[in-house]
Amino acid sequence: MDLSFSKEDLAFRDEVRAFIEENFTDDLRRKMARTKNGYLDKEDHITWQKRLHAKGWAAPHWPTEYGGPGFTHSQHFIYDREMSAAGVPLTVPFGITMVAPVIMKFGSEEQKKKYLPDILASNVWWCQGYSEPGAGSDLASLQMKAEDKGDHYLCNGSKIWTTQAQHADMIFCLVRTAKMEKRQDGISFLLIDMKTPGIKVEPLVTLDGPAEGKQEINQVFFEDVKVPKENLIGEENKGWTYAKYLLEFERGNSYSPGLMRSLGKVRKIAADTIVDGEPLAAQPEFQAKINDVETQVRAMEYTELRIFSALSNGQNVGPESSMLKCRGTELQQAISELALEGIGYYSMPFVRDTFALSNEEVVGPDYAPPVAPYYFSLRKASIYAGSNEIQRNIMSKAVLGL
Repeated sequence: MDLSFSKEDLAFRDEVRAFIEENFTDDLRRKMARTKNGYLDKEDHITWQKRLHAKGWAAPHWPTEYGGPGFTHSQHFIYDREMSAAGVPLTVPFGITMVAPVIMKFGSEEQKKKYLPDILASNVWWCQGYSEPGAGSDLASLQMKAEDKGDHYLCNGSKIWTTQAQHADMIFCLVRTAKMEKRQDGISFLLIDMKTPGIKVEPLVTLDGPAEGKQEINQVFFEDVKVPKENLIGEENKGWTYAKYLLEFERGNSYSPGLMRSLGKVRKIAADTIVDGEPLAAQPEFQAKINDVETQVRAMEYTELRIFSALSNGQNVGPESSMLKCRGTELQQAISELALEGIGYYSMPFVRDTFALSNEEVVGPDYAPPVAPYYFSLRKASIYAGSNEIQRNIMSKAVLGL
């Protein structure tokens, strides 16, 4: 495994930094400094993603034949690290990162031509319809029905914890098209227009917010929703295969760049917080905590580099995505706990929204408002995309053969 960067890689790093300096405006920086989860208004996300698209970087992991930039694996790592270090807006993943790879691998040529260009250009926004009431980590127990009506499916049921559904134009859904002995069979993968009659989006208001229209998650109801047969991905009743393929991309992200940036914030908080007459950062007990977490983050970084090295030799992410998801989310939570400890009583004026667009004066340092909301928001990180307990089951079977 070669972990060194070439001269070309370093030149690419400088190019990324120059792009960030030019395009990550003061207005976007101000808004991102107040967000608890990386989500801004849809308009701001579109603005940022269209700037990436103009550069050719909107979809770093896409093949060049579909509009990807053709990054090497080291360039992918550099790109993720520099973007995370700068704190740029997140690329909303549901289109570019999640459904697009499924369409590329399993979709028809007509579906590729219809959907991929608009996903790349951020002209169409997507959300994910996987979990249901009673079918979260046990996703195979889903009950949303799609009845075959000849030229279309008739869909009834609901999806829950649907992030950004209130802004989405399309939703990709797992639906039950047949009752079979094995629950994973009889599931199909549908693309559904959110403007179709019979779809209703209801907000799910969480502890950390929101102001009206800015909530993160929703429940989506489907009542006699007609979905054309041409919106079926691949074969009927084979959706579980496509769902597992998608989850490799949802779980197998690079965590270490964002973790290092979050640790940097904690160190600043600890340096500014005075306890018993000295900075919290100077106190041995807190130093031990933050150094322990940093050691784990460094180990995570080298694990990711090993995986990227394997990818460069043509291997898939596979069950390693479950390992990344477990450690990445656990470290996110650990760092958020250190930040909350460091900010102390300044976390008490609890901010109920991302504060991204607010001009209200904050109590305490400028970086204080998102700390408590970020901590509470991250309690779900070890549950979504398949709970960490489920990921350990996957690893025990696929990696250890238990």
